[in-house]
Amino acid sequence: MQRFRSWDGTELAYQAVGSGPPVVCVPGGPGQAAEYLGELGGLSDHRTLILLDNRGTGASQAPQDPTTYRVDRLVQDVEALRGHLGLDRMDLFGHSASGGICLLYAAEHPHRLDHLVLVGPSLRVIGLPSDLGVDEVLARRAHEPWYADAVAALHAEAGSPQELQKYRWLSAPLLYGQWNAAAQAQAAAEPAQFTKPATDGFYAGFEPDPTLPQRLQRLGVPMLLMSGEYDIWPTCAAVRELAALLNNADLAVLPRAGHFPWVDDPVTFAASVEQFLARRPAPPAA
Repeated sequence: MQRFRSWDGTELAYQAVGSGPPVVCVPGGPGQAAEYLGELGGLSDHRTLILLDNRGTGASQAPQDPTTYRVDRLVQDVEALRGHLGLDRMDLFGHSASGGICLLYAAEHPHRLDHLVLVGPSLRVIGLPSDLGVDEVLARRAHEPWYADAVAALHAEAGSPQELQKYRWLSAPLLYGQWNAAAQAQAAAEPAQFTKPATDGFYAGFEPDPTLPQRLQRLGVPMLLMSGEYDIWPTCAAVRELAALLNNADLAVLPRAGHFPWVDDPVTFAASVEQFLARRPAPPAA
């Protein structure tokens, strides 16, 4: 584990895994340690994954100012990490909630990016709904033996933290293409990877910038949007809406995958991301 001090003196931790050109990886959750990303299905065979623990999560220090947990404030940590690594430009990877961090980073620092990869990105920062067509997605899983319990748990109101954990476990199969040993192992590890202040502070007081879509449309940065066919948040339909809005992004839908496609289909996932990253990046802005 390596460490650096961010813009406000908060000590953040990251791990470098694999070999090859670096890819800065920002975990989602929100408020989840980067541990859950693993080696991204073997992408580490081709790239050095710089796995950042966002402030207050994993091995990173909690900030003195809790407002710096907010999604738009975390952009500053990504920029501080880039500077610490000595990278003039970088490839950036975001998943789920950190898709918002990465979209905001791209809008603010487009000249610092060679490629942007967003997997199952949260769409809240751009003001799009994430659940378009979710009932149709759920219906495709109706044959599964766990389906009834999972859907009931998905919509249940928890009365205690313990009940919340129970419902999350029961609904977890909906986040994966297959509820197999690999999926169950990852889901079982998740509760210990979350930090409540970081989760609660992620969207606290945040309001989307209505000019963000237009700013992102002007990006010349190659962008890959990846979605699992069975993902429920965001759905493929929602990610397609994002792709249409941006008008400058490649869209890849992984069949029979969920919210964690590197767990469901590691070979296809890693190959798809590596093929995209291997493309020549956009020339630097003048």
